[in-house]
Amino acid sequence: MKYMTRILMLTLTLLPMLAAAQMQPGTKIVAQVPFDFVIGSKVVPAGQFSVQSAAPGAITLAMRNPNAKINMVANPTRVESKKPAATNALVFHKYGHRYFLWEVKVEGSRIMYQLPEGSSEAELRAQNVQAPEEVLLALK
Repeated sequence: MKYMTRILMLTLTLLPMLAAAQMQPGTKIVAQVPFDFVIGSKVVPAGQFSVQSAAPGAITLAMRNPNAKINMVANPTRVESKKPAATNALVFHKYGHRYFLWEVKVEGSRIMYQLPEGSSEAELRAQNVQAPEEVLLALK
């Protein structure tokens, strides 16, 4: 019984911290991206692009480009930074003229959502193509 009580107390202590570390359900980041980019193995054309939590309490992100009829989900890795993000932002890796969505930052949050590297980006890195340039698309 003592063991169950300890587990319950630990769960109740950690649960609020886990909830705070996730993108809030009402948060929706909408951007006008001026270039084509890649998420995983999917090419997303330039245009309006939105990111939001796929479900309350989930890490999974729902991403959409309504004009191109692209709807996808991704399971990012959460990484904590030292300072909260100053603004909502999409961060891209740029290799030559190719862009890969790498990270999503939410204003006021220290949690950043890093997307898994796709096979085409991994292939570029393996070919020792120039180091990626980081491109930040800040949203106001």
